[in-house]
Amino acid sequence: MKIGSVLTLELKKTGKKMETYRCKIIEKSEHYLFIDYPINEKTKKTTFIPKGTVLKAMFMDERQNLYAFKTEIVAKVKLTVPGIAIKLPGDDLKRIQRREFVRVEAAIDVAIHSKNNSFSPIVTVSTDISGGGLSVILPHGKTMEGDGPLDLWLTLDMQSGEYFYINAEAELVFIKEQDTHVHTASLKFINLLKEDQHKIIRFSFEKQREARKKELSI
Repeated sequence: MKIGSVLTLELKKTGKKMETYRCKIIEKSEHYLFIDYPINEKTKKTTFIPKGTVLKAMFMDERQNLYAFKTEIVAKVKLTVPGIAIKLPGDDLKRIQRREFVRVEAAIDVAIHSKNNSFSPIVTVSTDISGGGLSVILPHGKTMEGDGPLDLWLTLDMQSGEYFYINAEAELVFIKEQDTHVHTASLKFINLLKEDQHKIIRFSFEKQREARKKELSI
């Protein structure tokens, strides 16, 4: 973690769904990280979190590896800007091994545009998604002919009730005909912003947890 790194904080409130916040590291010491005041990802407002609150924090390094750890709000501080001190991770720092590339089944609204206008815009849904890309259903009569980058618009419906709208650049990997004669297109993200990839990974984790719960209830 470096000064300027983005952290995502998760807090589960009593009787409520998970709330998520975004903040940046503004300073470090031997025992603490100093962050700016967290912004609630749903309301987009700066939020005060009381001293002693335990949170889950996640961040990505320069190689797109995702890490998670438990931390605690220690104190308010005043550096170059007002901020909050949180505990540095101890032995509980966990690297989540390449799971961002594990695809999960999910029907997400997707709009696809060709940047060089080689085909007309396509509005469809995905069949699966990961931090590295997604597959979408090609509507009958629609094609994705031509080379060049694609402009994608995705809508992620989170368990917290939040909606994330992501604009991403992608490239076509291949088109496959399924047994049902439906065609699907596999797309790979290009130059995806870390912040947006983090949201997609969160969404994928939520879908994995949902699938596990359904399996256990059968």
